[in-house]
Amino acid sequence: MPEVEVSGRGLPDWLAPVRDAAETVEASQLSRFLPPPDGGGRPSAVLVLFGEGKEGPELLLIQRASSLRSHAGQPSFPGGSLDPEDGDPQGDGRLRAALREAEEETGLDPSGVQVFGVLPSLYIPVSGFVVTPVLGWWRRPSPVAPVDPAETARVFTVPVTELTDPANRAMAVHPAGHVGPAFMVGSALVWGFTAGVIDRLLHYAGWERPWDHDRRVPLDWHA
Repeated sequence: MPEVEVSGRGLPDWLAPVRDAAETVEASQLSRFLPPPDGGGRPSAVLVLFGEGKEGPELLLIQRASSLRSHAGQPSFPGGSLDPEDGDPQGDGRLRAALREAEEETGLDPSGVQVFGVLPSLYIPVSGFVVTPVLGWWRRPSPVAPVDPAETARVFTVPVTELTDPANRAMAVHPAGHVGPAFMVGSALVWGFTAGVIDRLLHYAGWERPWDHDRRVPLDWHA
């Protein structure tokens, strides 16, 4: 994959708050789980891809196959571990990995994606991944669908208006007792790392609307 440039030029005006937030936000403002200080963890990246749909701004998500070892069945951003050919795991390799994995999982054309920001790397303790969220603008949308059903069960977009709707917001309760932000969109419950990143992006971009933080839903919620 050719070199990937990070550029905020030519973005739609509505994306400016996300771009600006990405330039100043710190890892501790996004999550309490930070990368191990000794440099441990598996380097990985996800693509947080914003597009313009029929209902306005939207995010691209996938649902992971239920047979996978890590995060089976969860809605998530496209992404995965860095491969050696991606290059420097502390630099551009994260950008290439996010685009490569998104192409492998959804079939999107990476040349139609403009990377406009990179969030600080975060840690997922349950799987040991050190994840860098890469922010993209879907400048030239391309058809998407699961490439390998053994890895990806579904590819779908979620309007930002649904994510900001207080009626779709709650705190998900894990069987182990952990509680974290969740979004009830369509038939999907978005929770865990993905929901945490979306929650903080909405907050720091100024898109968040007041919602009931005392509302609880189980992980097996469905519409």
